[in-house]
Amino acid sequence: MDVNSELFDLSGQRALVTGSSQGIGFALAHGLAMHGAEIVLNGRDKVKLDDAARRLREVGVTVSISEFDVTDADAVKRGVDAIEQGIGPIDILINNAGMQFRTPLEDFPVDRWEQLLRTNISSVFYAGQAVARHMIGRGRGKIVNIASVQSELARPGIAPYTATKGAVKNLTRGMCTDWARHGLQINALAPGYFKTPLNQALVDSEEFSSWLEKRTPAGRWGDVEELVGAAVFLSSRASSFVNGHTLYVDGGITTSL
Repeated sequence: MDVNSELFDLSGQRALVTGSSQGIGFALAHGLAMHGAEIVLNGRDKVKLDDAARRLREVGVTVSISEFDVTDADAVKRGVDAIEQGIGPIDILINNAGMQFRTPLEDFPVDRWEQLLRTNISSVFYAGQAVARHMIGRGRGKIVNIASVQSELARPGIAPYTATKGAVKNLTRGMCTDWARHGLQINALAPGYFKTPLNQALVDSEEFSSWLEKRTPAGRWGDVEELVGAAVFLSSRASSFVNGHTLYVDGGITTSL
């Protein structure tokens, strides 16, 4: 293997990916595995986790599952400790779990607001803290938080989602400020508009898809596999001096009006 390949080689590394039974989480888990990482899938639905693990094993991936609710701080701590003790050290954490709910802000239900906060931002804090406590003792580790173009931009009907993703961006900066001195690199990966189950209603809308294609300099939706390169970069030695950064993978949508 040449030196350039070694920079992105994840052999011997173990990655926990939250919310990874489908969509972006599964694509990132698969992508990291193709660069040598051992994978721990996480979610709340054991049936979906088992199916995702089966698909990865079919292509030769070493994979385990860890079923816990990332919105429950105690469950996260127990889950992370169980992985560390029963499977092995977590070298890479991908904080991917998230949700969306669309409705006009004046009608936005309080329970949905609180659910978005728990799922999109509290989970990042819970998992980040639980994993970092182990990483700090080892003097190394990679944390990649999944932000969004909505960390920078807003659209009608998703103000609370925008708030949570803006918080992910700044929590990433805060994690860097506290933990970089311990040898950790904490960055955020911010997808634009990708074809995922979370966005299926928008993908199916001819009106929205037409608007998006005109609004995005690249002129199209993204495919989830196009996030893998950025995730591997942020998880590998190639990003050893990149910290507190948010990397937008969005076809240029954040760069133009």
